[in-house]
Amino acid sequence: MTHPTQRTLLITGVSSGLGRAFAQGALEAGHTVAGTVRRPADGAAFEALAPGRAHARVLDVTDDDAVVRTVRDVEERVGAIDVLIANAGYGLEGVFEETPLADLRAQFAVNVFGTAATVQAVLPYMRARRRGHVLAVSSMGGLASFPGVSAYCGSKYAVEGLLEAVGKEVAGFGIHVTAIEPGSFRTDWAGRSMVRAPRSLPDYDELFEPIRAARQSADGRQLGDPAQAAAAVLRVLDLPRPPAHLVLGSDALRLVRAGRAAVDEDLAAWEELSRSTDFPQDGARSAASSGMVGTVGTS
Repeated sequence: MTHPTQRTLLITGVSSGLGRAFAQGALEAGHTVAGTVRRPADGAAFEALAPGRAHARVLDVTDDDAVVRTVRDVEERVGAIDVLIANAGYGLEGVFEETPLADLRAQFAVNVFGTAATVQAVLPYMRARRRGHVLAVSSMGGLASFPGVSAYCGSKYAVEGLLEAVGKEVAGFGIHVTAIEPGSFRTDWAGRSMVRAPRSLPDYDELFEPIRAARQSADGRQLGDPAQAAAAVLRVLDLPRPPAHLVLGSDALRLVRAGRAAVDEDLAAWEELSRSTDFPQDGARSAASSGMVGTVGTS
């Protein structure tokens, strides 16, 4: 089935997983897709999906200059980018105390800074045209954290904050911004694509070993259908007011709601203490007159 509006999409990380599903869904709908891969062989396989409409580009999203060059090349040789789906990323499993900082930095380099570089590279073109839709794949772990994937959740929380602020900055230019928060889908994320920090501290065995075993046993039997995820993403592209947050999967809905409820409980339970940090009312008026009110996060 084709969509009434044919678009040019740039999707990072189309070799496998949700990125591949998004690209296949878009190609089947008649769109043109420029997809990034890490290996030339994967690029040839991707272009074979729809010769003439599937355009592969080899890219490491942690190379800022290469990201800029790739976006410029797609704009000049494939077409104006209507939609970006910043999907490239991976999972890092491990207890925080056992996770080497080098692994944590590498996780952020791809999941956060790779996403940031790609979004930043497309914005000048979309802003000049006063239209566009930026989407990035976050995770249910970007709205609710889970033990054993602290580095991954941290990276996705960063993506959430980045996208939400950017969306407010570019709304006046006709650019929409959507964070995609998938639950568990039948991809390689929890299998061969997962990086696992080495175990070293027996104190965490009781907590973590069942988590790791459950994730490995569930691999290949997850609730989420990648093709349906692609259909959902394509659907929001046609909306005049697409969501800022698109949660995908019944498990993600349940877990994100539980995480949000826990935050709400803290807000309610500690409201009096939260309010106690304000100046007294006269002080607040004095602060307002001196321009202090509205300062964000001062310390």
